Amino acid sequence: MTTTTRVTATRLGRTALAAGAALALFAALPTASAHAATGTFFYHSRDAGDLEMNNPANNECRLLVQGGATSADNQTDTTATIYFDHGCEEPHSTLRPGQSTGFFGSLPHSVRFG
Repeated sequence: MTTTTRVTATRLGRTALAAGAALALFAALPTASAHAATGTFFYHSRDAGDLEMNNPANNECRLLVQGGATSADNQTDTTATIYFDHGCEEPHSTLRPGQSTGFFGSLPHSVRFG
């Protein structure tokens, strides 16, 4: 009987160790909803003037107010991808942290960070 008890205790210990390791790994994984770009994304719209987004969430499509942006200044710590359309499907350009640009012709209408 001693052998059976020892085997059961060893199995329980291994199971507990595996569960603890899985929990630690899960807790260390970043989640898209929990992470946001740090800083401010500034842009200018013909229709609404100067606007800004503070600490925008990563991987979320954000609209640039109707009429599109005529300029943008990415003062976040994350790359911003600018899109022609309203649904972040037609890429226009990217702005690395600290970059700014003006837009001419077809204006962009959405942005995504990350």
